[in-house]
Amino acid sequence: MDLLAQILVNGVLLGGLYAVMALGLALVWGVLNIVNLAHGAFIMLGGYLSWHLYNYLGIDPFLGLPITAVVMFGLGYVLQRGMLNLIVRAPMFNTLLITFGLEVVLTYLAQLAFSADFRTINPSYAGSSIALGPVVVPVARLMAFGVAVALTVGMWLFLLHSRLGRAIRATAQNLVAARLYGVEPRHLYAITFGIGIGLAGAAGGLYGTVSQIDPYIGATLTAKSFAIAIIGGLDNPLGVLVGGLVLGIIESLTVLYVGATFGDVASFGVLVLVLIFRPSGLLGKTA
Repeated sequence: MDLLAQILVNGVLLGGLYAVMALGLALVWGVLNIVNLAHGAFIMLGGYLSWHLYNYLGIDPFLGLPITAVVMFGLGYVLQRGMLNLIVRAPMFNTLLITFGLEVVLTYLAQLAFSADFRTINPSYAGSSIALGPVVVPVARLMAFGVAVALTVGMWLFLLHSRLGRAIRATAQNLVAARLYGVEPRHLYAITFGIGIGLAGAAGGLYGTVSQIDPYIGATLTAKSFAIAIIGGLDNPLGVLVGGLVLGIIESLTVLYVGATFGDVASFGVLVLVLIFRPSGLLGKTA
């Protein structure tokens, strides 16, 4: 039972990180109708940026997250306004091709810039943990979980209660009506994509504190984010959080009772079941 409790705690902490990884992809997909296959590459770039801020400037990885998010937001805004805006509302196949090409380019540029060596962000508290009875909670993972939940809830409140958030939701629901109310789609799309990439960058900073980063992690993280967004639902950030927690717990239990090689099998098995029985996601709106 002690081992089971430890595995469940680990699954919850992992699920929180998964949620913030998928949050930006779900936002971009839901508003711009772009399935961003380069999403994991942006997470990877955020991890490298946080690593450089810590190793060369001495900025704590958690304190450096706002810097990482702002830099990645700027990159996302420029990319969307200059390139991806050309394919907004285009057939899905076009968006898949261009974002896949972008993922390949970013991966090999990262290899040229950073080499293929594994990097880990190791602040002084990286090896610290808190004992809660028989359960040991790593401090870095707990902090990453707290930030992930805060970002998810913050995004939910932003979309519900801010003027910009309501404009984003209106554009996603009815572009023509949003235009009639004075929304300028190109600028709003660029801001939305920038927010999505900023969240991906923050997720990369969190990922670097609990795992290793290298130029080739992008494809795996994109697939994981895709599964979480589908499981939770695209139209609700809290659904993405639930999807991340579900996936984290299922993966942890599968590793314990079946084997480490079956974690991803279980994750995508859950994705298939959700697509069959609840296509809109666990917290998504049904038609």
